[in-house]
Amino acid sequence: MSKDDQPRRGASGEAVRDLHRRLLELGYPVEKTEVVEGSFGYDTEARLRGFQAERGLHEHGRLDPMTMAALVEAGYRLGDRNLYLHSPMMRGDDVADLQLRLGGLGFDAGRIDGVFGPDSARALLDFQRNTGLATDGIAGHHTLVSLRQLAARHSGRTPVAQVRELERLRQAQVRLVDRRVALGQFGSCSALAGAVARQLRTRGAQVISLDHPDEEYQARAANGFDAELYLGLHLERDSSSRIQYFSTEGFQSEGGLRLARRCATALGNSLAGNSEIHGMRLPILRATRMPAVLCSLGPPSRVVRATGYIAETLAGAVAAWVDDPASLPEG
Repeated sequence: MSKDDQPRRGASGEAVRDLHRRLLELGYPVEKTEVVEGSFGYDTEARLRGFQAERGLHEHGRLDPMTMAALVEAGYRLGDRNLYLHSPMMRGDDVADLQLRLGGLGFDAGRIDGVFGPDSARALLDFQRNTGLATDGIAGHHTLVSLRQLAARHSGRTPVAQVRELERLRQAQVRLVDRRVALGQFGSCSALAGAVARQLRTRGAQVISLDHPDEEYQARAANGFDAELYLGLHLERDSSSRIQYFSTEGFQSEGGLRLARRCATALGNSLAGNSEIHGMRLPILRATRMPAVLCSLGPPSRVVRATGYIAETLAGAVAAWVDDPASLPEG
């Protein structure tokens, strides 16, 4: 779906009516006149932007495929359906809730990404074995009753996947030489991406350069490369830069946060402005299996003028993170 095909302000029809229904169910009721007319007006756009902000998505107010998928996933509550390992993998807020509850009890379901994959299946089987339940790998009624009872006593605990990620960072090797880096860009800053890649290779890193508009595609390529970190670059029209890492309710990527802090400092120095850090659920951050950050850079004119310096400082930020990945710089 191209941007021109994505429902936005001024659109109407059944797709907009469906959007109104979903927003209402999720606590974002649209003004009555627009609902009756089935029109995508200013209030629909405002409610959609509110949903996008809450979900850690780009707040552009269009119904793009990423936002549509998030609306569908947000409609699932734990217990609405049986959860199990399936192809394609089951996705939804119910899966994220299950992962969070299992992780809080010490069963490593992997990152809390709302995708029921092999890690979630193993954690569920471990939970069933440890609680004397049938080990069928299905999060059905009896399993959820037991899970809710136990999880209520351990609420607020950091998920074990987050604890283990931080421990891995503390034990990581401390040199950039031969480290595998996935460097992605989305068609707007190829010159900068090329400069960063050269800087990283000069420092001894193995770099795969990714240039594709689809975030899921880039994530699969980075995972296939077995990258140890992902650095994404995107040019924005904004007057400041945003550094984004994976975060969702009850969970954050410890490596992503620390790498984001390093990059924000570097970009603040090279662009002479503030670089804000945001925890997001964008596909490139959600689907990559390694610490990942997406640098949305602006303003474009300043980025173009400072390409060489930005490349040098970003490569330096990556090297500094590799040298001490567990430290948390101020930011």
